[in-house]
Amino acid sequence: MTVSRRRFLQTAAALSAAAALPARWAAAAGTGSPKKAVLISMLPKELPYADRFRVAVDAGFAGIEMQTMADAAQAEDVRKASAASGLRVHSVMNMDHWKFPLSSPDPEVVSKSVAGMETSLRNAKLWGADTVLLVPGVVNAETSYRDAWTRSQKVIRERLLPLATELKVVIAVEEVWNKFLLSPIEFARYVDELASPWIKAYFDVGNVVFYGFPQDWIRTLGPRIAKVHLKDFQLDRPGGKFAWKNLGEGDIDWVEVRKAFADVGYDGWMTTEISGGDAAYLKDVGARFDRFLAGSRPVDAVEKKA
Repeated sequence: MTVSRRRFLQTAAALSAAAALPARWAAAAGTGSPKKAVLISMLPKELPYADRFRVAVDAGFAGIEMQTMADAAQAEDVRKASAASGLRVHSVMNMDHWKFPLSSPDPEVVSKSVAGMETSLRNAKLWGADTVLLVPGVVNAETSYRDAWTRSQKVIRERLLPLATELKVVIAVEEVWNKFLLSPIEFARYVDELASPWIKAYFDVGNVVFYGFPQDWIRTLGPRIAKVHLKDFQLDRPGGKFAWKNLGEGDIDWVEVRKAFADVGYDGWMTTEISGGDAAYLKDVGARFDRFLAGSRPVDAVEKKA
């Protein structure tokens, strides 16, 4: 049986491309690839949840990260929208940790923070999410770095982990601009000291670019990473200005970041945390996401320049 020249060239090109990829990427190209999710705040706010979820599905997303919801009727609407659309609620972003930090010296503030986390954990259970994002502490003029560390760990260990264990929902602490957990080694140590399978790391790729390299953080945190936020970051060092950007439009080396996730075998949920927009915008974000997962830049040099 003869093979056409065109078919032969196509096959040769495919084999060459496959050989150029590291062996560990084979799984990442199939069922082992990280899963695509969108943050609820990126979807059109004027639409009911059922319609918002359909917009996300049409844009190519498989999951969504919700935010803490105290209203039981609204929470039920979210559950129904998820079931009807097939869009999985994979995580809940706790909302009270900034206003009421666990690291506060005021017991009333801490109790309000704990109550917010309890609501978030029960939201997660209702929606079938396996993770709640938590900013563990805030360093400020009233709270030293050491106090933020010891106070927040104590509250997590004594007042949050029992409920998380009961509900089988992971508490994933995130590194944010809270003057806390400022290196990957510290972040890993913080999680390890809590010594529980129900406490892990929520790694935000964009949050560390100001003072580090996300690929370094990823390899240091490794299996501690439960979930991931994706956003780009651009810094104008001479002018001292910075801006959060769409995927591929900032300073992040996305090819190296993808390699780092492959190196540590991460195949969980990744959630875009950028500005929202209409259906066309969301489809473009989804396409950028796909190029990143395939090991390419989210946008090429021409697109980025334009």
